[in-house]
Amino acid sequence: MKPLVDAAEKAGVYVILDLQPGRTDFLTQAKLYRSLLARPHVGLALDPEWRLKPKQKHLRQIGSVKASEINRTASWLAALTRTKHLPQKLFVVHQFSTSMIKDRKRLDTGHAELATVIHVDGSGPQGAKQGTWSVLRKNAPPVDGWGWKNFVDEDEPMLSVPQTWRQVRPRPDLITYQ
Repeated sequence: MKPLVDAAEKAGVYVILDLQPGRTDFLTQAKLYRSLLARPHVGLALDPEWRLKPKQKHLRQIGSVKASEINRTASWLAALTRTKHLPQKLFVVHQFSTSMIKDRKRLDTGHAELATVIHVDGSGPQGAKQGTWSVLRKNAPPVDGWGWKNFVDEDEPMLSVPQTWRQVRPRPDLITYQ
């Protein structure tokens, strides 16, 4: 992974490490990438869909995480950023279902070292995606931004960046493709 992060740095590209930990907690997995996260152009994303309980299986169940686990990871990343005197880091939390983040209203989004973004990453027809966007924005904790994911093979139709910019309201702060 380091050669890719090096190449991104050379090209002036920001990297977001996307953690899908399975049965490991997010903080344990994030610490494995400490040396990469200590670099100014590397942020972190947490994907609760892939945070499974002992008997759950990938692609059979949708994982979930407690807000407290996200908060511990955010606190660790904020401390690393502060200690290393790094610029503010992007801290992305993926979500496409209200059940993915337990006690979401308790998310600690107050770390000045982090720009916290809830990344709405559901796939499928645009009407369903717009519905998910609306539901997840209701009663959300205060965050620095909102993200929208376009799935190349799963969205119907898949929106281009200009289409996303015109059709998604309020406009997302982060648009990604997978």
